[in-house]
Amino acid sequence: MCGRFSLGQTGKAIAETFQLSVEPDVMPRYNIAPTQPAPVVLAMADEPRHFQLLYWGLIPSWAKDPKMGARLINARAETVAEKPSFRAAFKRRRCLVVTDGFYEWQRSDTGKQPYYFQMRSHQPFAFAGLWEHWQGADGSEIDSCTILTTEANDLLSSIHDRMPVILHPQDYDLWLDPDMQQTDRLEALLQPYDTDPMMSYPVSPRMNSPKYDDPTCVEPIGA
Repeated sequence: MCGRFSLGQTGKAIAETFQLSVEPDVMPRYNIAPTQPAPVVLAMADEPRHFQLLYWGLIPSWAKDPKMGARLINARAETVAEKPSFRAAFKRRRCLVVTDGFYEWQRSDTGKQPYYFQMRSHQPFAFAGLWEHWQGADGSEIDSCTILTTEANDLLSSIHDRMPVILHPQDYDLWLDPDMQQTDRLEALLQPYDTDPMMSYPVSPRMNSPKYDDPTCVEPIGA
């Protein structure tokens, strides 16, 4: 799964990486947790790409209770096209979840040790995401998202058996295209990311608590 991630990049770096016409006003985040605002890039029909913060935990449009979203922070790539909670969004409402690193935990007899994963380049990148618009009976509205996951690559496999789907930049246009509904072409993108461009290291267990959100969360142990 993917349960925590970071985005400590400048608005300029994000705009350049994702070809945004407007530089986003972003506050560095080092420990983004479920149900918190998640940074995404969207592309609506006849509109340019834009940056937005969405509730992390997908709330299907048909949900009676928005609390359902807290259980849908991830969507498995293997079943996303069929699951009722995700299949409509997979066809029509895909997004890029913007990040520069994420955490996974290694279980042992003494507890769980968090590891931080990022690109060797330290540049921002994108998870494959889905988004939905929910409206309550009282008129309240929530835009929400989820992160797709797949089998772990060789770098992650000793820590966890799943990893977020990381998209290659050349696939951003296809993934964001709201008119693209050929599920076979979309599913072909949902593969474990190459190991060579990535790196990882253990970090302090203090980041296990979402109340900690500062640069020390991503520092290697002993740094």
